[in-house]
This record gives sequence, structure tokens and C-alpha cells, in this order.
Amino acid sequence: MLDIKTLENWLWEAACKIRGEIEAPKYKDYILPLIFLKRLSDVYDDEVSNLAAEYGDKKIVHQLIEEDHSLVWFFLPEKVRWNGIIKQSTRLGEYLTDAVRAIARENPKLQGVIDIVDFNAATAGQRVISDEKLKLLVDTLNKHRLGLKDVEPDILGRAYEYLLRKFAEGSGQSAGEFYTPREVAILMSQIVDPKEGEEVYDPCLGSGGLIIKCYLRFKEKFGDNAKIKPLKFYGQENVHSTYAMAKMNAFIHRMEAEIALGDTMNRPAFTASEGSLRKFDIVVANPMWNQDFVQSTYENDGFNRFVYGYPPSSSADWGWIQHMFASLKHQGRLAVVIDTGAISRGSRNAGSNREKSIRKAFLENDLIEAVVLLPENLFYNNTAPGVIVILTKNKKHKSEVLIINASKLFEKGRPKNFLPEKSIKTIVDLFHKWKGEKGLSKIITKEEVSANDYNLSPSSYISQNGGEEVLDLDDAIVQVKDAEEERKLADYKLKKVLEELGFE
Repeated sequence: MLDIKTLENWLWEAACKIRGEIEAPKYKDYILPLIFLKRLSDVYDDEVSNLAAEYGDKKIVHQLIEEDHSLVWFFLPEKVRWNGIIKQSTRLGEYLTDAVRAIARENPKLQGVIDIVDFNAATAGQRVISDEKLKLLVDTLNKHRLGLKDVEPDILGRAYEYLLRKFAEGSGQSAGEFYTPREVAILMSQIVDPKEGEEVYDPCLGSGGLIIKCYLRFKEKFGDNAKIKPLKFYGQENVHSTYAMAKMNAFIHRMEAEIALGDTMNRPAFTASEGSLRKFDIVVANPMWNQDFVQSTYENDGFNRFVYGYPPSSSADWGWIQHMFASLKHQGRLAVVIDTGAISRGSRNAGSNREKSIRKAFLENDLIEAVVLLPENLFYNNTAPGVIVILTKNKKHKSEVLIINASKLFEKGRPKNFLPEKSIKTIVDLFHKWKGEKGLSKIITKEEVSANDYNLSPSSYISQNGGEEVLDLDDAIVQVKDAEEERKLADYKLKKVLEELGFE
């Protein structure tokens, strides 16, 4: 099996081959489809070899497959297999573009997925990546097999993680929109702990990491037992290239996933009937933190999602949570990663605050089960820690909330910190055993949260090393925007009152 260090060195070498031709954050847009293509080709060759062992001759096997494509997981025409690509010495960009389009024609699940990259693209009459650079890239990717026994199915996800960490961090907020650190996704999958036959949904899917970790968690528990009813997966993603990545990721894992392209908040794809959302057993998500949506998004909603209040335009975190909660079955469970400020903003401050009002409604209806404070510097677009909020409609521990302060349970990495396996186990054990542990976790009551002005920040209940809460810069900006919005609303109301009294 290809180990992580070898994989990373290989990807670095590949990226260096196209250095200078395109911006570094775009390396992944060309490297990942080729890795996907090579994985398909190597797996196809493995399946042919397995059938040849049964039928005794590869020529016979190829003839049989041509006549009956169902003999293999997917069908690859001879021209598009890696052996043909590696031999191509001229017009490579055109050849690769034709190849991915041919694969999409033969495999409808990959239409609009593998064929969205034009390797022959030009800008102002000049090729984006020259055939010479593409040849160097293909030759480098030829160094390792990616067949069934060569790599884990998560090869694409691990490659994506490395390329994002190495080259896309500079792209700012966009990087964090569609990638959740692997260990955070593993932690969330173990918290929701999928059971037989359940349906799993991510409304802001990104590259699909959260549903894939739920799938892998399920396989870890049940293996390939044919008697166990499998999970079903659903997701929606707004960015086409990221949607394609999620589709590739699901395909490579052989997951049955229904993935939609579009804007979940304004045009949710999974509906049961007009004015009603489809309901799922598990919802997992990492929406873009403090996202801006105009108020009409909430005011004109046709799905009755925002029953606990409209979030401010400066932060959609509680808007996303309300969409997810409206998509949850009565016995379902929801785990979402949001900005730490969303669980504390407005508390201990004079005056009204929309986020606090929504938190209050969720708490008074006994819907928040647990809050996990993560370490800082885990995420690719932000050094802020982030929190996992777990919600259920039918709580086992009534009128209680489990608070976990995992802010110190990290190890230093380069360039990001990470949660080691032992820390994941610690957090998962605390949650499933529902226990308080000094310096790490505490079971609090609804009354305690109310007395603390609906502040759910774990650091306000569990101190570590005598540290005090410090207002994060992003959080401060959101609070300023929120205050400005409230001021404008107050001015508008005052103006209306004065007009009615005849003063204006």
C-alpha cells in the first residue's frame, strides 16, 4: 500500500511539473482528475486480471466485457485507459479532454464530473497548460499504481487534503468552504455513529468528506456484510468544481450517493413535497462560517425553516442550523461545525441579539445535546478553533447539555494542528458515555445556561490553565456588523414612528 509520505512526495513532484503555468491553488484542478482517471484505469486493469484468472485469457475477457459492460464495475474504452495515455506524445491536452469525455459518455454517473476540465483550454490564444507540461505531469503520475491492492479508496481525499494544505491555503476563505480536516470528519462520524439502513445528508457538501467518513465508519463496524442494510447518502453543493470532486470521491468509494448541484439555502434540492423538506436520520455539515445572506433569504423562505428566528445578515450559522434541523427526522441527530462566536455572541451584552434569541429558543425547546470546543488552527481557512454542536429532536438526557472543552487535545503539525487518534477517542467516549471529567467535560442544565445568558461556550464552563475567553477578530467583526444592522433597524422603526406622529 502507498503510504502517506510517499503519496505526499509524489504529489509534490507532480505539482512541481506544472509550476509557473498556473496559479498554485489551481494545481488540484488538474492533478486530481488525472489521479481519478489513473485510479479508474488501474482498477479496471485489476478487474480484467481477476476475470482472466477465471476465464484463462485476457483477450477473451476483453471481448466479453465489450459485449457485456456489467461484468466490470465501470467500462473504459481502450483508447482512454492509462496505457494509451502514457504513450501519447503529441496533442496531449486534446487527447486527455477527449478521454475524460469518452469516460463520461460510457458512465452516466460521471457526466458533469470527470469531463468538466478542459486540458486543452487556452486564454488569449495561449494554452493554460502546455502539452509539454502535461506530458511531464502524466509521466510523474505514472510512477505509482493506484489499483485495488495499491492504495486505500480514500486516495483522492488524501491527495486533495495534501494539495489544499500545500497550495490552496493562500486562496483564503474559499479553501475552508469545501474541506473539513480529516480528523474532524472522523470525530463527527463517530459522534453520529451511523446505524443500519440510515440516510445521511450534508446540505453544504464540499468535497464530500463528512458523508464519506460516515460511510467508512459504517464499514468499520459492519464490513461488507450483505445482510446489513446499507446507508444511503445525500448532499448538495453550490460550486461546480467542488460538486464534481464530491461525485468523484463518492464514485471511487463505491458509495450510493445522490448529490445535487445548487444553492441549498435558496433552492434546497431535497424536498418531500411543495413547502416541505425531505427528512434524514443523520445530518452532518461544515458550512462556511459567518456567511452573508440577505434577509429576504429568510423572510421569503417557502419551507418553514426559520421558525426560531432570522439570523443577522452578518452570520448565517444559525440559518444553516435551522435548515439542517428542519431536514432532520424525529429520532435523527445532527452534528455541525460552526464558528465559536455563534454559540456566545450577544450573551452578557445589553440589548437584543438575534443569534442569542435563536440559541435561547433551541435551548428552551431542549434541542441542543452537546457542544465540543475544538483546538485552534485546525482548519485551512481560519486559525480560530470552531465548535461542533450536536442537536437532536428527541434527547435521551432531558434538560441537560454536555459541554466538552477539547481545545488542548491537539498535536502540533505543519502547517496546521491536528487531533490525534487518542484525542478523538477521548471526545467520543465522553459523548457516548455522557460523563463529566474535570478539565475536559461538564454536564450542565438548561437552567445553568439560562443563568449564563445563553452562552454555550465550553471555555466559560470549563477553564484550562486559567485561560480566559478572548474575543476573536472575526467574531468582533461579526459583532460590529450585527450591531450596525440592529442600529439601522432601530433607526427605521424610529423614523416610521416619527412619521406617524407627524414630526417628519
